[in-house]
Amino acid sequence: MDMEIDFKNYQLSLELRGHEDDVRGICVCGNAGIATSSRDKTVRYWVPDPTDKRKYESSKILLGHSSFVGPLAWIPPNQDFVEGAIVSGGMDTMVLVWNLSNGEKVQSLKGHHLQVTGVVLDGEDIVSCSVDCTLRRWRKGELVENWEAHKSAIQAIIKLPSGELVTGSTDTTLKLWKGKTCLHTFAGHSDTVRGLAEMHGLGILSASHDGSIRLWALTGEVLMEMVGHASIVYSVDSHVSGLIVSGSEDCSAKIWKDGACVQSIEHPGCVWDVKFLENGDIVTACSDGAVRIWTSYQERIAEPADLDSYVSQLSQYKLSRKRVGGLKLEDLPGLEALQIPGTTDGQTKVIREGDNGVAYAWNLREQKWDKRALSLYMLPKVIAKLTCGIVFAAFSLSDNYPSSLWLIGEVVDGPEDGMKRPVLDGFEYDYVFDVDIGDGEPIRKLPYNRSDNPYDTADKWLLKENLPLAYRQQIVEFILQNSGQGGVALDSSFRDPFTGANAYIPGGSSSMSAVSAKPTFKHIPKKGMLVFDVAQFDGILKKITEFHNSLLSDPVKKDLSLSELEISRLGAVIKILKDTSHYHTSRFADADIALLLKLLKSWPLAMIFPVIDILRMLVLHPDGAIVLLKHVEDENDILMEMIKRVATNPPLPPNLLTGIRAVTNLFKNLPYHTWLQKHQSEILDAFSSCCSSSNKNLQLSYATMILNYAVLLIEKKDLEGQSQVLTAALEIAEGENIEVDSKFRALVAVGSLMLDGLVKRIALDFDVENVAKTAKASKETKIAEVGADIELLTKQK
Repeated sequence: MDMEIDFKNYQLSLELRGHEDDVRGICVCGNAGIATSSRDKTVRYWVPDPTDKRKYESSKILLGHSSFVGPLAWIPPNQDFVEGAIVSGGMDTMVLVWNLSNGEKVQSLKGHHLQVTGVVLDGEDIVSCSVDCTLRRWRKGELVENWEAHKSAIQAIIKLPSGELVTGSTDTTLKLWKGKTCLHTFAGHSDTVRGLAEMHGLGILSASHDGSIRLWALTGEVLMEMVGHASIVYSVDSHVSGLIVSGSEDCSAKIWKDGACVQSIEHPGCVWDVKFLENGDIVTACSDGAVRIWTSYQERIAEPADLDSYVSQLSQYKLSRKRVGGLKLEDLPGLEALQIPGTTDGQTKVIREGDNGVAYAWNLREQKWDKRALSLYMLPKVIAKLTCGIVFAAFSLSDNYPSSLWLIGEVVDGPEDGMKRPVLDGFEYDYVFDVDIGDGEPIRKLPYNRSDNPYDTADKWLLKENLPLAYRQQIVEFILQNSGQGGVALDSSFRDPFTGANAYIPGGSSSMSAVSAKPTFKHIPKKGMLVFDVAQFDGILKKITEFHNSLLSDPVKKDLSLSELEISRLGAVIKILKDTSHYHTSRFADADIALLLKLLKSWPLAMIFPVIDILRMLVLHPDGAIVLLKHVEDENDILMEMIKRVATNPPLPPNLLTGIRAVTNLFKNLPYHTWLQKHQSEILDAFSSCCSSSNKNLQLSYATMILNYAVLLIEKKDLEGQSQVLTAALEIAEGENIEVDSKFRALVAVGSLMLDGLVKRIALDFDVENVAKTAKASKETKIAEVGADIELLTKQK
């Protein structure tokens, strides 16, 4: 059942230009102005234009950091700071305080050992967090306390109106703090928690490298999960209107309402930060150096010429991103270049063919150009011949930051050959590699001496450049390959200074445990259950009232209509379900559940879907699920009766959709797992028609239920059940006209079941290798990635 969403699209209102590099952070300073931070080592303060309140102008440039600046906080005007102050944290490990009256630096807070990733105000104190895993509290310029808050880098911190602090970390968790006491740890993300925000009256929003945004109740429950970004989500913010905005490595800012993405705003670069203004406008920080304000109010939309200019910026950016081996696609020669004969056997050319670059080698014997397949380490040699001694090596880094990484290094033979050694920051090195991480990022320099430990070099460089340590192995392998050390075995006793783990040494003798030798997968196994936890309660109640009035006006069916007391009781049920912040204390009466079950049984088939929708949300409520369970365990199993009703031929799409989502939500509650396992065959048969449905919502709901069943039956070690779920998942994966998310969830189910091992042989008999191959060739990134996961499984013994 598709719900209508009242929403006006955001359009460009204003561009703020001034930063000379990526804009990394935004701080909304009430109605006084906007502060922004940048990789250019500055903080800029923008104030409303006195001649045009729709516009902003640069008021102050705050200079003092020695490296790029990230998090910001605003100190409102007080007796010490008449016009307020700005707190900034930097890569240089410093926390600086700036007086906005004159733009002067008034405090330098030194204590962190690594990059400062967050700053917040706690009363008159400043609390900062860092990659060094600590929180530090500063009072009147002095450090008053500090503690290790996570075992891994802390990436974000916020303060809640109730006074508690919340931190997000590379360890994938959030922590709720009262003073130095951790009240709760929120676990659920599968990768780094990068951004945090308060959701007014509901809980905490988190943005993660796993591509999702989650809304958490303060008690730890996940109230909502928003999935739609194609890469890392760096930031999230909310507005009192209920809107949510997020910024991502996928070059978009997405706007969410009731858990659904209602708009995606493309940017000419990575969107590092997003913030709402009080009036509902949105501010975005982009890697192209621009700060942009977006509005849904017609009177604040930019002039047509400015809108056209932005469209042109986007177009040029997209064209510039098309590269082959670090070379612009548009700069490569076309097929006409193959008309010119080669001069030596094996001579290589890279030719532009459509949107791809294709390598050809000259076949001297047959006097023709042959298409040539390139491996990861053949590409540097090919491009080197084209670019006079420059080596390019490409790494696919999936949807982690950055989306693609190109390491470029000069081909030299080392200092012993008398060649001039490259110099960086006044020091000579054997090699200085240029690193182009794409997406509008500036070229970075990676220095290396052959006597250095490449792991140490990689770790220090990743920290310096604020890049994930997960990329260390790819960088190390590149360094070894292109410094002529590909076969060198390093000291296996070397330990990662940040994790304490032994490093994997390419070409070295293996002393690793079986655990460290296990292959890693991108998307499997799936842990936890997916639910449909967003509802338009007002719309549901409106539809029930509409059906009630229809029955009331029908002399034959008048007896099926509701009494005033029943209408009031339904309103009370909806009120409890809407108040998610009190789920841990609110309760339902037996009469509430009895009323819903009465309507499920007695109302005409075409009218029951809004009642099922209430049931769908009821099973996510702790007390509601328990009260309903009594009726499920009776001889007259109300849930099975409901499933049989909605699957009646011909099934009605609204009934199927609400029915399958209600069943899917049951997986969230442990007491229902036995029931779900017991009735698995009946449930799958009842909803099997959803697989071939042209309704995308039905497809996705069915695939989600299949994935939840895979997780449950793996836990239960139910071979027969797993076999049936595997068959259903493969049917979705191989189906035509299947929506992307549906296919993805089905493939994750297949991979998870195979990894468990009980049905791997059955999957191979079903030609899962071909399914994996087809998925791996998909243009959809996540489909290709899970296809690669399954392909790897098929090759394991």
